[in-house]
Amino acid sequence: MTLSPLGDSAIVLALGEVVDDAVLARVATLAAEIERHRPKGVTDVVPAFASVTVFYDIARVAGFAELCAELEALATRADAAVVGAEPRLVEIPVCYGGEFGPDLENVAAHAGLTCEEVVALHRGADYRVQAIGFSPGFAYLGGLPEKIHAPRRATPRTKVPIGSVGIGGSQTGVYPLATPGGWNLIGRTPRRMFDPARATPALLRAGDRVTFHPIEPAEFESAAPEFQLERDPAQPASGLEVLRAGMATLVQDRGRTGHRASGVPLSGAMDPFALRVANLLVGNAEDAAALEFALVGPDLRFACDTIVALGGALFGQLPTWKPMRIFAGTTLKLRAARRGCRGYLAIAGGIDLPPVLGSRSTYTRAALGGCEGRALREGDVLPVGEVVRELVGHWYIDPRILPEYSAAPVVRVVPGAQAAEFGGAFFSARYELTTQGDRMGLRLRGPELRRAGSGDLVSATVVPGTIQVPPDGQPIVLMADAQTIGGYPQIAHVIAADLPLVAQLRPGDAVRFRAVTLAEAHQLALTREHALAMLREGVAQKFRPT
Repeated sequence: MTLSPLGDSAIVLALGEVVDDAVLARVATLAAEIERHRPKGVTDVVPAFASVTVFYDIARVAGFAELCAELEALATRADAAVVGAEPRLVEIPVCYGGEFGPDLENVAAHAGLTCEEVVALHRGADYRVQAIGFSPGFAYLGGLPEKIHAPRRATPRTKVPIGSVGIGGSQTGVYPLATPGGWNLIGRTPRRMFDPARATPALLRAGDRVTFHPIEPAEFESAAPEFQLERDPAQPASGLEVLRAGMATLVQDRGRTGHRASGVPLSGAMDPFALRVANLLVGNAEDAAALEFALVGPDLRFACDTIVALGGALFGQLPTWKPMRIFAGTTLKLRAARRGCRGYLAIAGGIDLPPVLGSRSTYTRAALGGCEGRALREGDVLPVGEVVRELVGHWYIDPRILPEYSAAPVVRVVPGAQAAEFGGAFFSARYELTTQGDRMGLRLRGPELRRAGSGDLVSATVVPGTIQVPPDGQPIVLMADAQTIGGYPQIAHVIAADLPLVAQLRPGDAVRFRAVTLAEAHQLALTREHALAMLREGVAQKFRPT
């Protein structure tokens, strides 16, 4: 086993390069052992293919070296326990072909087989879950018979029906959500592969055995109501009313931790520092839910007296980083951003929507959290939590605590797993942010990067801040809604202290990158946490109980 850093917030425990049943058993056992004896400061454990990735909060661990030593000891213990361990078996019903499997005939033609022969081979195999990723609950299954390997579609579908069973290259899998996808669809299952209401939302987990058995269309139709997720459309009679939605206005908090193993992204604020400070300024806990918006802010009508604070980008005439009293009946118009990209409006008491998987953050690709899992729109009314503290006096925060937001920042990074294969051109280049970006990732444009190695890579865990290089040589910086695993080479990782700088870039802004050591990245993160602790202590003196 080898240990290697993944940015400045995770450690990859690699158990080999070949993904076979023996390695998958070791991966599953090691992940379970770390979960049972979770070291202090560990926030998430993700088994995938031939590795286990452990996420940590550097401000809470006893020490980085101590954490590595503890993980090595757990790995030794896990290897002793893996002998004789039996994987869990999950059976999945599938209605093959026809409207349920529109690509079955194409797969059969590519293999030189009949449709019936393809189905027989697919249903007769014994599969193993190698990883969960791409989207929440999506399991990559190894063990597909070689005769029915099929290349991905030249043009991916913009929306694959929920429950579709597909073949992509040498793997098969089930689409848990209605998402874009390029695999060949050969059938569909009525089983719900991902359900946020379950304690473990993903039906499958790494290391499981999976078998498929065929069902008739009538049986599929009788089980189809399993897909219908119940939602409560009722809205509060009073609260925060959206008069104009602005652009990409979402309810966000600090994110959804502890569910990466089910393929659920962290989500949360793109600029977590701005969210945390804005919440402190109105007397909230730092992880309270607030509003995030990009480039154009919303118009909001308040139904109650409250306190608000704007963090991040500068919108309209509302000052940033300053608490302000708002009275019932007030309409607040945030307008277009005058500087930066993303703003965070914290409201005393926080946005009081029901948490999903422990968070109110909105993840639109899976319709999780926030307001029905979507961006806000005109007419929405958001409940606001009870205000328990009253603002005292007029005051401001020391600007030296703030990140050095800029339209042309130098962003610090630690090397990625494939950094050496790209040489040093990345660090001497200037890149511009393109318009082709979202909360999942920001695309950059600049000198083309070419990897010296030519071999295929096994998909690996990624984190917000991971910089991937796709075949076109133009880097992508993964952000808050990034998938949990990715297959592109990783050239670098933006350090946690500088992610706010990237989040505040707008299309056309420039960025350069500078390498730092992991120790430097950890120290910068600890310095930031110390500054926030001082602010937290100072702000506490500016409020009194209501």
